[in-house]
Amino acid sequence: MSDNPFLQKTGAAKVANPLAFLGFIVMSVLFGFFLSQSDISIVFALIILPFIVIFLNRVYVNPSLGMTFAYILNLILMGITRYVPVKLGYVMDIFLVLIFLAYFFQHFYKKIDWTILKDDLIYLTIIWFGYIVMEIANPEAESIGAWFSAMRGIALYMLLIIPLVYFVYDKPKNLNTFLYIWGIIGILASVKGALQLIIGPDPWEQKWLDEGGAVTHILWGKLRVFSFFTDAGQFGASQGQLGVVGTILFLNTKDFKLKIFWLIVAAAGFYGMAISGTRGAIAVPAAGFFLYIFLKKNVRVITIGMTFMVLAFIFFKFTRIGDSNYQINRMRTAFDTKDASLNTRLRNQMLFAAYLKNKPFGGGVGHAGNRAQKFVPHGYLANIATDSWFVMIWAECGIIGLYLHMFILFYIVGKGAYIIMFRIKNPELFGKLSALHCGSFGIIGASYGNMVLGQFPTHLIVFTSWAYV
Repeated sequence: MSDNPFLQKTGAAKVANPLAFLGFIVMSVLFGFFLSQSDISIVFALIILPFIVIFLNRVYVNPSLGMTFAYILNLILMGITRYVPVKLGYVMDIFLVLIFLAYFFQHFYKKIDWTILKDDLIYLTIIWFGYIVMEIANPEAESIGAWFSAMRGIALYMLLIIPLVYFVYDKPKNLNTFLYIWGIIGILASVKGALQLIIGPDPWEQKWLDEGGAVTHILWGKLRVFSFFTDAGQFGASQGQLGVVGTILFLNTKDFKLKIFWLIVAAAGFYGMAISGTRGAIAVPAAGFFLYIFLKKNVRVITIGMTFMVLAFIFFKFTRIGDSNYQINRMRTAFDTKDASLNTRLRNQMLFAAYLKNKPFGGGVGHAGNRAQKFVPHGYLANIATDSWFVMIWAECGIIGLYLHMFILFYIVGKGAYIIMFRIKNPELFGKLSALHCGSFGIIGASYGNMVLGQFPTHLIVFTSWAYV
């Protein structure tokens, strides 16, 4: 475009473009659909309409702005529903589609570089999404609604986020923005968690606890802190991931001010993980740092790292030090093979094994665990707690789906580790990619004991991390 201001198109001229106008109309219709599905009053909708129009225009002009907003929204989305009576279940889906539309309409007269999608991560994403789509034909499945609700976290967001990062969020400044947003909101999340622990839940949070949340979030009279996340499990795992990322960035950043920032992020992350009372979250730093010490390719680092991990295991498994502290005591139960919760999970897995013996494709996507009771309340799988992400994949997608899923995950881990270890020569970039990759591997480790990989806000962060690596 010419630098001559007299030759540049005005905003009115841009809107006069039929494709620009069509794109704006489509985006407006999608936002209108969201409003129609929510509990927002007409008066409030009219008040915010001008701001929505301006925002849509900005996203159309600069889709990367939409991605920045999407990451902010991802981290606070579920917590908003406790304070605002709005059905936000599909808002992220709509918003990601809006960004896609903005990008394609913006590039309608330009040649889109499709070659960037010739990538094994894209191929694996399409294969996994294709398998989940084929699960519609699973003879054991009873509800298309259950499939549609569940498949979004299992496969759809992966299909949307990874190409979007390739197309509109692939610059170094975008990577930095993503990390800073995550770090700042992560600090705020731990501050909010500390307020819950010290002062107590606010009226809206207390209402959520009274309506059923207390069953899983108040144990032995102690609150499992959940901050502005969906639950304590997500809060603990996500903050553990942030702690890993913050620590690795602290170790690999030269700028003093940034070092202090990432140190605060790491401390906030691990503090949030501890006060969540989520035992399985301890797998995040365990797996994440285990991978990092090997990415460093340094015998001294490997020796020190392995020694520290062994000492940490001995501390939790074979000592009673710190038992008077609820958070330490709660984490210690994760190493107890006689723990009642662990044995209940093992019994549930035996029930799944018996049911799935002759069902290699599982019982149908969205048909297992508590979330399935909304669609198939009398279903066999719906009345057995899955607890684990991998158990859920096994129950819903069968042994074939589980093997495919595990292959994809560990291919990504292995390929990413190879790239970081042998192709990345820039120390700063090595630190950033190592942080993202190790944090994501930690989430994979924690997903054995918790339903974290496919839930807000973890899944979008993990998929983005994979795309960058």
